[in-house]
Amino acid sequence: MKQSTSLSEVHQSIDTQKKTGWRKIISFLGPAYLVSVGYMDPGNWATDIAGGSKFGYQLLWVLLVSNLIALLLQSLSAKLGIVKGLDLAQASKKMYPKWVNFPLFALAQTAIIACDLAEIIGMAIGLNLLFGLPLIWGISITIFDTILLLFLLNKGMRKMEVFIVSMVFIVGAAFLVELFIVKPNFIDIAK
Repeated sequence: MKQSTSLSEVHQSIDTQKKTGWRKIISFLGPAYLVSVGYMDPGNWATDIAGGSKFGYQLLWVLLVSNLIALLLQSLSAKLGIVKGLDLAQASKKMYPKWVNFPLFALAQTAIIACDLAEIIGMAIGLNLLFGLPLIWGISITIFDTILLLFLLNKGMRKMEVFIVSMVFIVGAAFLVELFIVKPNFIDIAK
């Protein structure tokens, strides 16, 4: 029995050889927007706004350093994927013995659960603040959102990319509106 690659449904490639000009650039935008979600999710915004309201611009250096580290990790991940054709989990399984992989798996699952829990609670609190929705309904909407993404994944990567790009566009538009409402002092930000 041949063993298939983990997450084989997302290990697809986009044919860019036949495309030229803008069509070639646009074919890379879907994956780029999928990566951008990590920077634009409301959980990060809630943390940034809470920290900014308490400490002003004093913590901007933390934001800068964390983004530089994220750029480093993403470039290393891209190199691993381009050179070896593996994701981090596949590379770990291939390179480490089973006794090392099990704790790595447990740590990864713990980190995923912690991040997802923060996102679920953050979205529920955001819906509560915006619309007065009870937390249990906010959590239910978040669960429905997750099921919708899994459904779109079965319909193909492009459909999921379109959905996520539309969500990122809404978040980006909200951020721009927020900037016009708040009118930050750009001289203080630069300092």
